[in-house]
Amino acid sequence: MSLDASRVILGTYGSVFIAGEWQTNFNHLEANVEIQKKELNLAGDPWVRHKKGAMKGTGSMSGFKVTSDMIARGFEKFSLVSKLGDPDSYGFERITLNNVMLDKLQLANWTAGEEVKEEVSFTFEGYTLNDPIKAI
Repeated sequence: MSLDASRVILGTYGSVFIAGEWQTNFNHLEANVEIQKKELNLAGDPWVRHKKGAMKGTGSMSGFKVTSDMIARGFEKFSLVSKLGDPDSYGFERITLNNVMLDKLQLANWTAGEEVKEEVSFTFEGYTLNDPIKAI
């Protein structure tokens, strides 16, 4: 059976929420979790084995500058919710990123005659898959 192309999720239907408020100015969000693996060399075993170690969450979001909210937020930790809700998909996905902290504050970055864009990189400490998308 081939893929039903109508079920492919478009980023057009993505949303970012901070403190329950939809951040309509952001049109890109990326969040990743990386794990540190410890290599184990065991006697009598030709394979290098791996043990799970610490995890690190990193991400970025970008869009258009509309308010000074991110500057005002500073380096205080907050929760961020990513929502993907394409109406043709099998449902919607919501993921909460916990203890989000900005890496740097963009105080100014503008050019005359151009839209002002805002890009924010951050770390986070844990996540919750609130609403997974499941095939029917």
